[in-house]
Amino acid sequence: MTYLLEHHTVPTNGQQLHVVQCGPPDGPLVLLLHGFPDFWYGWQRQLQALAAAGYRVWAPDQRGYNRSSKPPRIRDYRIEELAADVLGLLAAAGREKATLVGHDWGAAVTWWLATHHAASVERAAVLNVPHPAVLAQALRRNGRQRRRSWYMFFFQLPRLPEWWLRRRHYRALRQALQATSRPGTFSDADMAAYHMAWAQPGALRGMVNWYRAVRYQRRAAASTASVTVPVRIIWGSEDAFLLPELAQQSLAYCAQGELFYLPEASHWVQHEEPDRVNQLLLEFLEKP
Repeated sequence: MTYLLEHHTVPTNGQQLHVVQCGPPDGPLVLLLHGFPDFWYGWQRQLQALAAAGYRVWAPDQRGYNRSSKPPRIRDYRIEELAADVLGLLAAAGREKATLVGHDWGAAVTWWLATHHAASVERAAVLNVPHPAVLAQALRRNGRQRRRSWYMFFFQLPRLPEWWLRRRHYRALRQALQATSRPGTFSDADMAAYHMAWAQPGALRGMVNWYRAVRYQRRAAASTASVTVPVRIIWGSEDAFLLPELAQQSLAYCAQGELFYLPEASHWVQHEEPDRVNQLLLEFLEKP
């Protein structure tokens, strides 16, 4: 059965988030949290697969992105605020808990919620982002990872990153997707959709502010507390941004952790291997 993609505006944590919803209204809730420079559209190959299996799926544009609120201050993008947005979505859905699936920055929010708000998290699936403590340690001690993460430091600058991302019709953002993924992963139609999302007023500033806000949250985000909820890590081994061993190291922080490498996939794993990712997500959701 194919479900309609329902576009809603949901108030949460003082913001208005655009949320694409799909699936039976009474199904178990799954929240799909995108990363940079994505938006809800990045989950288009997961929405119907999860809905067809009986799940109610919400894929928000997180704050700062596409059609959602774009608060102006850097402090508005602290991990605590991003997590509070998600908790507000659960309340709006009338649910006490949900399964979270996060990619890139969405995975960072998922790690935070699974650590600090475990009572609201049924299960957590993270795609191609390590546990925050693992990433913090790698940025301090691993020169190879620092070189791969150069853009995170560049994004701390005022105004210049937005200018650089906007120039030549968003060339840097297009390359972030196309040059680091398998050829043909992102179609012309996909790129047109991304272009429209990036061109929304205030979007580039909001997107970059996720990185700038790290200055306010380093100590808290790198918590070494164990994640007690079930965690499944899905990792494309050909990630151009993050070393593959960071996934294995993240298991040390999980009381119930599993890791699945997809050897030929890149950072954009859910785009490149949607069938395999969907299979891994559904198996995880249906585990007793």
